[in-house]
Amino acid sequence: MSDDDGQAAMPHWFDDDAGPVVRPYAMTRGRTTSPAQHRLDLIAVVIAESRAEETEADQTLSPEHVDIVGLCRDTPQSVAELAAELDLPIGVIRVLIGDLVDDQLVHVTRPVPPAELPDESILRDVINGLRAL
Repeated sequence: MSDDDGQAAMPHWFDDDAGPVVRPYAMTRGRTTSPAQHRLDLIAVVIAESRAEETEADQTLSPEHVDIVGLCRDTPQSVAELAAELDLPIGVIRVLIGDLVDDQLVHVTRPVPPAELPDESILRDVINGLRAL
């Protein structure tokens, strides 16, 4: 197989429309967890810290880190929303968020576990008591 110049043509292993391909492990430098990563549920909310205003100028952050902070600066985002918006696997997003938590550029609020929510019967008693007033 050769092209017009008589040179052997290299087979394309990617789609030209897809653009450059970056493997998820390259974004996380091969890590599957980060030191600050706690269990991040899909519905955990990521909020940008006030000191995260100048992330674009920070040379230590990857473009994906900057994108996460930018999205969370506008509106707090869940882990699942960030993964969908950036089109990245959940595992990669968790590692990147852990890095940002470690750098104190974002903080994460976790949902209240169902076991810690008040019992429905207690809430009904409170509502009935308020109605009786």
